[in-house]
Amino acid sequence: MGNILLANYKLIYLDKISSTQIYSHKLIADGNAVDRTVVVANVQTAGYGRYKRKWISDNGNLYASYIYEVEHRNPTLSYSVAVAVAETLIHFGITPSIKWPNDILISGKKVCGILIEYSRHFVIIGIGINIKSSPKNLQYETTKLQDYADVEQTDLIVVLIKKLEFWINKDFSIVRERWTDLAIALNDIITYRGTKAQLIGINEDGALVLRVDSKYIITYGDEISL
Repeated sequence: MGNILLANYKLIYLDKISSTQIYSHKLIADGNAVDRTVVVANVQTAGYGRYKRKWISDNGNLYASYIYEVEHRNPTLSYSVAVAVAETLIHFGITPSIKWPNDILISGKKVCGILIEYSRHFVIIGIGINIKSSPKNLQYETTKLQDYADVEQTDLIVVLIKKLEFWINKDFSIVRERWTDLAIALNDIITYRGTKAQLIGINEDGALVLRVDSKYIITYGDEISL
């Protein structure tokens, strides 16, 4: 375990823990969390994503939770984070895309998952990026960064901090424009709650906009299938 100060961030580096999210929640519960803390682990034994789905966490990838002090929940934050991660990969010469709301893909294969959770007056942004390995036998295809570029974990952490700082503080109109540039399946037919719908995009409040026949649907937080 190690603590490193980096550009006004406190970096807590651990070898093997249950989950960087769980560790971050405990920091907050114990009153030991401070703004701009990053918890990084080499291996997670109980990593998880949205809806508590298991996140396979082998050695060599990036498993990090970014802790920020906030005044209230932000429904547009997931888009800012997705753009920040995508721009990080672009920095290393990789061409990513975003699957609503914030899965990061390369050539249609998932390379990164993002999980946002709130605790007291903090938000915990969990980011898992496949660098050297990617899980197999899932319901979707996965890939890893080293199939496309030479990326080291430490370099990824540093660039990601800078991109998060930049995009989280950007006006959402700018984030929304960039997210739309990077998003896949816009105007395509998707499945929403078992119904076929056209994916229009996101509105100025960060809500997903769908169209079924002549009716528009505005929704937050629901899953769609491409």
